[in-house]
Amino acid sequence: MTDALALDYAQRLIACQSVTPATGAVFDALEDMLVPLGFTVERFVSGEDDDNPAHGAPVENLFAIRQAAGRHFAFAGHVDVVPPGNGWASDPFTPEIKGDLLHGRGAVDMKGSIAAFVAALHDIPNDAGTISLIITGDEEGPAIHGTRALISHMQKRGSIPDACLVGEPTSVNRLGDMMKIGRRGSVNMWISVAGTQGHVAYPHLADNPIPKLVAILAEIEAIRLDDGTDWFQASNIEITDLNVGNKATNVIPAKAEARLSIRFNDLQNGDALVLKLRELVERGGGTLTAMISGEAFLTPPGALSAAIAKAVEAVAGVVPEPSTTGGTSDARFLTKICPVVEFGLCNATMHKLDEAVAISDLSALTEIYRRVAINMLAS
Repeated sequence: MTDALALDYAQRLIACQSVTPATGAVFDALEDMLVPLGFTVERFVSGEDDDNPAHGAPVENLFAIRQAAGRHFAFAGHVDVVPPGNGWASDPFTPEIKGDLLHGRGAVDMKGSIAAFVAALHDIPNDAGTISLIITGDEEGPAIHGTRALISHMQKRGSIPDACLVGEPTSVNRLGDMMKIGRRGSVNMWISVAGTQGHVAYPHLADNPIPKLVAILAEIEAIRLDDGTDWFQASNIEITDLNVGNKATNVIPAKAEARLSIRFNDLQNGDALVLKLRELVERGGGTLTAMISGEAFLTPPGALSAAIAKAVEAVAGVVPEPSTTGGTSDARFLTKICPVVEFGLCNATMHKLDEAVAISDLSALTEIYRRVAINMLAS
């Protein structure tokens, strides 16, 4: 029964156009799946509707809970998706089965895993313990009004889980070969160096900002933050953009700009990195602004990762590698309230044209999630 349910639920979710930030129909579909299973569904919109992109657009969120005595296990995910782009072989929001694959935007990232978890709920007794779903419409976007707002909502109602599984697509070559027990932090920085515009034939009457910026970037490029840890690779600073915008060949520009992206492990923290780079930039005559997307976190191997490994080995015949590689996820927020591990489908087609999930993987993931939930509720 749950095999067919996971496929049906995935198709219903994919059919809802939910490019980030997601609202409306996709949450209606999810609510319709959860209410018959005895869940109380609470939906709310967070954020103000204004023209400032730094504030983020209003976002719809959903918290669903089925309460019982005992432990509280949560599943977290997002129903928003990235824009599909052009060039799909079929309509990205019309789920289509081709052979053994289900195609559609969000099939693996991450409507498929949400569908699998909801399908698994049909075979988890109501009295096994408290189960909740933490679902946002703002993970692929700024992530300002999504999971952070959900955490605040949960804290106000006193519904903090004992552990949380995030259904991001973590598998690489086959279902079950990797789970994420942590993630690196992320910070973006913008450097600006002001000069004085002038004619290249009269450099003494101008002040060229480009050499100053080049010197600053050379000093940044020479920084080695750390050598990594047992669980994390080394932190890295990458120069991701240079801009002068000078179309004239005979003009010394008035400003030069650059952008940095730093991915850092748990030996670093965002505020300290911003301070370190700001001092360097200002010493070189520039200014720096920064946005910290999230701090590094680690859930050391324990009950949750053990439960996932046991279930994956039993169902998929492979032991998942605990990893901290890849980009950020909303686990960076959830780790502040409970142990969190990410596990989900194969990530080979996420964010790509013709995104697709193996139907057999949906079935296997449903059984894995069922076993993990029952294990964690019983522990």
